[in-house]
Amino acid sequence: MLRDLDLDVYQGERVILCGPSESGKSTTIRLLNRLEEHEKGEIVVNGITLDGELRNIERIRADVGMVFQHFNLFPHLTVLENCTLAPMRVKGLDEGEAARRAMQFLERVRIAQLADKYPGQLSGGQKQRVAIARALCMQPRIMLFDEPTSALDPEMVKEVLDTMVELARDGMTMICVTHEMGFAREVGDRVVFMDGGSIVESDTPERFFSAPRSSRAQAFLGQILG
Repeated sequence: MLRDLDLDVYQGERVILCGPSESGKSTTIRLLNRLEEHEKGEIVVNGITLDGELRNIERIRADVGMVFQHFNLFPHLTVLENCTLAPMRVKGLDEGEAARRAMQFLERVRIAQLADKYPGQLSGGQKQRVAIARALCMQPRIMLFDEPTSALDPEMVKEVLDTMVELARDGMTMICVTHEMGFAREVGDRVVFMDGGSIVESDTPERFFSAPRSSRAQAFLGQILG
């Protein structure tokens, strides 16, 4: 449960959500595209109020890409088909146009050679890069990442983080739940520390990592950084 949450994210900003387990980080970003429903308060994305209206939900989801911890790829579809499905159904692209766009983004994440493979034939890092390419095929204005490396073997983490770093350098608005503090330092404009369903503190990476203000953030960093 989230309580007294007040968070503004600006165009082109990269916001890192961190904190202990069950602190509300994933719930926060799932609220932004209505994967979770809020009972009170107001959520506005790109000027659209996220309420129960299906039209508003669809408009927001068309502008917000999300990458999950466990990939959520369709196992019976090829990599290319995973990437073309939503642009064809939601954006109305024809098959050829959707395929050209998909190959463009698969090339961007350096796995174009895997277009005809099925998810079961890929490594974890490759699957997550497919998931990123699939989200980019919708040409979102905002990207949400929910612990995108936590299900990966250590040797595969870097290839996914490198892809995310490139997106950040291109100016993509990003909200990322992660325990990868090196990534947070390199990419984040702001680190938001959550605990118990609330925002405890929010600061630049430099100040957060060097001088966290709250005892809860100090304890968290002491555990995660050693």
